[in-house]
Amino acid sequence: MITLKNVTLRRGAKVVLDSVSATINPGESVGLVGRNGAGKSSLFALLSGKLHEDGGDFYIPTSWRMAEVAQNMPETDQSATDFVLEGDTRLAEVQQQLLDAEASDDGMAIAHAYSDLHDAGAHDAVARAQALILGLGFRVSELDQPVNSFSGGWRMRLQLARALMCPSDLLLLDEPTNHLDLDALVWLEAWLKRYAGTMIVISHDREFLDAITNVTLQIQQGELNRYGGNYSKFEELRAQQLELQQASFSKQQEKMAHLQKFIDRFKAKASKAKQAQSRVKQLERMEKIGPVLAEADFTFEFKEPANLPNPMLAISDASFGYVDDEGTPTTILTGVNRSVLAGQRIGILGANGQGKSTLVKTIARTMKPLGGSVTEGKGLNIGYFAQQELDVLRPGENPLEHMIRLAKELGPDIKQPSREQDLRSYLGTFNFTGDMVKQAVGTMSGGEKARLVLAMIVWQRPNLLLLDEPTNHLDLATREALAMALNDFDGTVMLVSHDRSLLRSVCEDFWMVGRGVVGPFDGDLDDYQRYLLEESKRLREEARLAEQAQVSVASSTAPKANATSAAANPAPVAAPVPTPTSATTPSRDGREQRKLDAQARQQQAEKTRPLKKELEQIDKRLATLAGERAALEHKLTQALPPAEIAECGRALKAGHEETAQLEERWLEISSELEEISAAA
Repeated sequence: MITLKNVTLRRGAKVVLDSVSATINPGESVGLVGRNGAGKSSLFALLSGKLHEDGGDFYIPTSWRMAEVAQNMPETDQSATDFVLEGDTRLAEVQQQLLDAEASDDGMAIAHAYSDLHDAGAHDAVARAQALILGLGFRVSELDQPVNSFSGGWRMRLQLARALMCPSDLLLLDEPTNHLDLDALVWLEAWLKRYAGTMIVISHDREFLDAITNVTLQIQQGELNRYGGNYSKFEELRAQQLELQQASFSKQQEKMAHLQKFIDRFKAKASKAKQAQSRVKQLERMEKIGPVLAEADFTFEFKEPANLPNPMLAISDASFGYVDDEGTPTTILTGVNRSVLAGQRIGILGANGQGKSTLVKTIARTMKPLGGSVTEGKGLNIGYFAQQELDVLRPGENPLEHMIRLAKELGPDIKQPSREQDLRSYLGTFNFTGDMVKQAVGTMSGGEKARLVLAMIVWQRPNLLLLDEPTNHLDLATREALAMALNDFDGTVMLVSHDRSLLRSVCEDFWMVGRGVVGPFDGDLDDYQRYLLEESKRLREEARLAEQAQVSVASSTAPKANATSAAANPAPVAAPVPTPTSATTPSRDGREQRKLDAQARQQQAEKTRPLKKELEQIDKRLATLAGERAALEHKLTQALPPAEIAECGRALKAGHEETAQLEERWLEISSELEEISAAA
């Protein structure tokens, strides 16, 4: 187990953990919660060995294997599959041992390496890596693409897949959902529920924590408190604890006031001096209960829009897509007919890659429709929060400079105060107080940047809010503040988010983007999660069929032994046979048709019989080889003479090579049988 006993941890001059104690048992799934800056990442750094305690005792089993998501952006030409496969450090280590053993022709080492490869799961490692990649939202066609060809968010998904690929006893996940769509998040939830080791997760997604954790650790003002249960249970227990603490504090204050009153009244009287002195000592010995000091909640509100056109916009027979650098259009969504009304709360749903971003960007005017029309209501003012909006901020400028520039660009069109002091006061409502208004944006956290973007959007007084994953860097308190502000907003909201709690609390209508169309989704988010799991199953089946088709094509186009002679002596081209028609060919009766069907079945059986026989022989041989391999591996677990160990190693290698050849032939025969069956 992991134990912390009176641990003190500092980051610079700041004490983030002050003499805290806690225990994490093997197999527990722990949610680590607390405000941004409370010390969650510092505790992760302690667990991973990047930091050391400044006081107290910290223990983690030395035998535990640990996995965590690397925070650096990967720069490599490796394929996505190879990059994730390297995350299995044990497999990579054993593969290197095998290469070294074969280079030195050490039979004993070869035998041990093959046995270790089997234990490390080498037989299905590629399949496991690709399952992780596909589960996190990649397409089959992207499995072999180089890592450098993906954008930053997708590369971070590959880092997550790489961490999940690593065999581990302790898994540390710091905001794993930030770069995920809802479909990938649902898949990740299902995967983490099956994880057998100890897991510690930092996340600001309430429903995600509820789904995968059974213990909650809260960091608050240097303290580390453990609660049994997921995040919702933690909130319930925390509320009860605060209520009890406040009641105890009030009761103690009354008792202290009573004692002090007695002391003040009788301390000067000789007859009561002894009793008064006794009460003074009682008051001094009393362990003081602290008052409940609630952390300052972050709240804000959207200004009342200047006008509310109705409808906000109307989309008619539109086609959405993009135009590449050469001017070639690619259509993603067709036949889009939707209206957006004043006051609507619309959640935009859809599996990854189906066109949600295309729809959002077209409505936001960053892309033009390829066909049809998008008619905007008079006075439409869009406030657009894009996923990449944080990259648009200027790192060298501070929040005040951003607001001053925004005020100058929009000028009198936005009836808002634009004096520097007014802008300072406005930024203060978004927790940019004191020197923070002069702090360079490039040095800020992701949450602070997201708050600045929200402040800039709110200041523009939009009547249509178009929010694409606005919560990626926001803590739970800020997410709750955003939900409250959206519910009080008088205009229209269109929201894309993987935060199901935000979607549930804000949205009343849902649009589904999928299979090239946009339509209403008649159901709730639980229905949508079931749809996502079914869609994921459908895509995996399509990928499997596509892979089988590729194998079939490769088999049918493989060069035959008599290809040269056939090319030298081509067969004469037969004249086309005219298609029989009812005027020239009499219809056959049922008996003749059954006879022809029987002949066709007999011909097909004659073609397939030798192939099926060979397939049966291969299956038997593969079973025999598997038995021999198991026997050799079991034999290697016993004490053997060196010569016998070396012989076992050579036998394992030979069996592995023969198995590979037989499996390749098995695929060829299966493809031929499928072709014969399809042609019948």
